[in-house]
Amino acid sequence: MDLRPVAVGLRRKDREELMFTYTKTLQYPVKIANPNPALAKFIITQYGGPDGELGASLRYLSQRFAMPYPELKGLLTDIGTEELGHLEMVGAVVHQLTRSMSIEDIKKAGYDAYFVDHTAGVFPASASGTPWSASGLGVKGDVITDLTEDMAAEQKARTTYDNILRLSDDPDVTNVIRFLREREVVHFQRFGEALHAALDKLDQKNVYAMNPAFDAAAK
Repeated sequence: MDLRPVAVGLRRKDREELMFTYTKTLQYPVKIANPNPALAKFIITQYGGPDGELGASLRYLSQRFAMPYPELKGLLTDIGTEELGHLEMVGAVVHQLTRSMSIEDIKKAGYDAYFVDHTAGVFPASASGTPWSASGLGVKGDVITDLTEDMAAEQKARTTYDNILRLSDDPDVTNVIRFLREREVVHFQRFGEALHAALDKLDQKNVYAMNPAFDAAAK
């Protein structure tokens, strides 16, 4: 397999602008020896569930546009991009857990309802089967509101990974989930630091009376 990074960009007459690079390796290796569709049934929630990686990546990459300070834009870009990598990891887990399934395996695991709609494809949905929706994205356009939302989102994702660890007995799966859980904790800490940094930049007497991303007086 060719593991060289792939660069995607836009060529203009005077220059070439790099949009992003994609390295064909996962942030943490996913190598699951034993397929288990019953396990995939609830791990899928971190792909497209309410606190999953798809929502996290889009939340942060959308919030960054309204961030009034460049360091906060950079943080949200970095974490949002990392969450896209985590989305790929969760998708890889689900894919490997559902490879080479027999009809008997599908019925025994209770995977038949999902199978009817998606076969062995990786579809963004929650563990309960609800398709992913953007309606749960917290993008308010206010630095304090959004960063507080982000801290809560990371804790909700951490809790979901905790619950998955309680249900999983496959070390090939749990090692990946533990890594993802640890990254949620790190992101929570980074967002907490970002919130304190934003508050330090604001007039403490008016911190809840203005939005530095919108109000001209704060610019």
